[in-house]
Amino acid sequence: MDIKIHSDYAVANIDEMKEVYASVGWTKHTNEVIRQVFEASNVIALVTVDGKIIGIGRGITDGVFNAAIYDVVVHRDFQRQGIAKKIMDFLLNKLSNVSCVHLISTTGNEGFYRKLGFKKLKTGMGRYLNPMLSDEYLE
Repeated sequence: MDIKIHSDYAVANIDEMKEVYASVGWTKHTNEVIRQVFEASNVIALVTVDGKIIGIGRGITDGVFNAAIYDVVVHRDFQRQGIAKKIMDFLLNKLSNVSCVHLISTTGNEGFYRKLGFKKLKTGMGRYLNPMLSDEYLE
């Protein structure tokens, strides 16, 4: 198995990215949504196995003070193989000089991010337009 990680979104296969999202139940990620969110992201991780995308992650940063990591997703057929850690290591390396890096974990994955040095925020706040997400993530 030839695993590679890169950030060249210009050559990415959006259908493969959509398949990664769909494999974990994120079905609202259409090709257009994927294109929009990745074009707006300035830190990108794409993991391929034998040339096919099986893992993704992205971030947005000002390059100095703040960054946020989003959408660290590994195709369900490739989970529990250390690929999400590779994605996070890649993104955090790109953000190594940024003072503050935020992320919101999906429910049940908090321990994974704790192992990478992330901690709960004392003053973190958010808002969601979707009431189901609001119920899941907000106090």
